[in-house]
Amino acid sequence: MRILITGASSGLGEELARQYATKDNELILLARREKKLFNLRSQLFEKAKSIDIIVADVTDFKPLQEKIKRVGAVDIVILNAGISLGHSDNIETIDEVKNLYDVNLLSNHAILEILLPKFVEQGYGKIVFISSLASLFSMPSSTIYSSSKRALNAYAEGIRYKYKKDGIKVINILPGFIKSELTDKNEFKMPFLLSTEDGVKKIKSAIEKNRRNTIFPLRFYLIIKFLNLLPSFLREKIVNSIN
Repeated sequence: MRILITGASSGLGEELARQYATKDNELILLARREKKLFNLRSQLFEKAKSIDIIVADVTDFKPLQEKIKRVGAVDIVILNAGISLGHSDNIETIDEVKNLYDVNLLSNHAILEILLPKFVEQGYGKIVFISSLASLFSMPSSTIYSSSKRALNAYAEGIRYKYKKDGIKVINILPGFIKSELTDKNEFKMPFLLSTEDGVKKIKSAIEKNRRNTIFPLRFYLIIKFLNLLPSFLREKIVNSIN
């Protein structure tokens, strides 16, 4: 399989590359940190069928799209690139918000604007979105991140409906806390924190089984589901006490 992974220089993207590096797979690894990408390719080169790297800033849409055009056909695209502003009571600047939405949402469309016609032409393809459990419940300290991931859920759902007739599978992953550069910013105890390796094993399993929506850890999801069932005044009281 030919697999394109964005945000591949660290965290989940790096571990996805490691777990997909087999003699059956041709990997295309995309990230903006060139040195990290080259180091990763040198570590995995003998394990995979082939490894190409794309050095690109996913928020610089036009150059990004030009590089995606040169990729050719792929079987799977894993849209993993994402950022967080951390947890804070401060108001985020408009520049911070714009950059976060560019990475977490709009970069995905920039890539799919190029890849979707290719998927339609070949009659198959698999699109994997990496969302978050945070998309299901907005804490006051991470409003912007949660809202970007909730928007991503809606986008993934629409793409799934629109392209089902073309043989394109859309998989949306909503993980809780997984150790990565993203979660390393957090200065609080993260419930049900998973190791990078274990988190990516769950993601990889969901991709292989073509699960439309995969949410984990289950215990964390059930807590969020319970909170969402509470009357709004009670939920607000609990959230403010936690925050």
